[in-house]
Amino acid sequence: MLLTIPELLNPAQLAKIHETLVGADFVDGKLTAGFAAARVKRNEELRPEPARMQRLIRILMASLGHHPTFRFGVLPHRVADLIFARYQPGMAYGDHVDDPIMGSDGPRFRSDVSMTVFLNQPEQYDGGELVIRTTFGEQWVKLPAGDAVVYPSSSLHRVAEVNRGERLVALTWIQSYVRDPAKRELLYELNQAREFLLKDAPDNLATGYVDRSYANLLRMWGDV
Repeated sequence: MLLTIPELLNPAQLAKIHETLVGADFVDGKLTAGFAAARVKRNEELRPEPARMQRLIRILMASLGHHPTFRFGVLPHRVADLIFARYQPGMAYGDHVDDPIMGSDGPRFRSDVSMTVFLNQPEQYDGGELVIRTTFGEQWVKLPAGDAVVYPSSSLHRVAEVNRGERLVALTWIQSYVRDPAKRELLYELNQAREFLLKDAPDNLATGYVDRSYANLLRMWGDV
């Protein structure tokens, strides 16, 4: 399931992120790439200065923890440390899949879901689309600043070459309580129906059935 999350970050949060990034040092993105990915990766990533990273992570994680689309669409169990990536003219990231196991500097965990948070407006740069290969063909994603997209980490994807301006994004990977993307999609849609019924028909018998079905499917498929 490819799922967009509108307005994950509000304008004040975006302004704070850009303010925090002023004067920051970006280094070659190949330093964090695996052997296969390093062959096709041309970008820059924020050098992880502890104080600066702590401020940035606090802003983003607060939004993630409270956003219902992220909570119910991803069912997050563990979230990787954020990476802030910059693409300038001529930079791109060729076809690749994300590493299946994350966490080289701490606890290791499985990457089920990848997330890109867009940090500048699409009109500020040409190219730079996130291109995700799905069973329905290639999906080209270029969202407004503050919006995010999540998709299965097993998906083949790339970042198209930037031709003008600067593409700035935050990236992370999530281990979900439900590893199977088809099951996550079913649970997400079932929860949407559940929330609608709980709001509009809380005493209806069907509401109780849907509510219990959601809870028990999550219990059946959940991996803790």
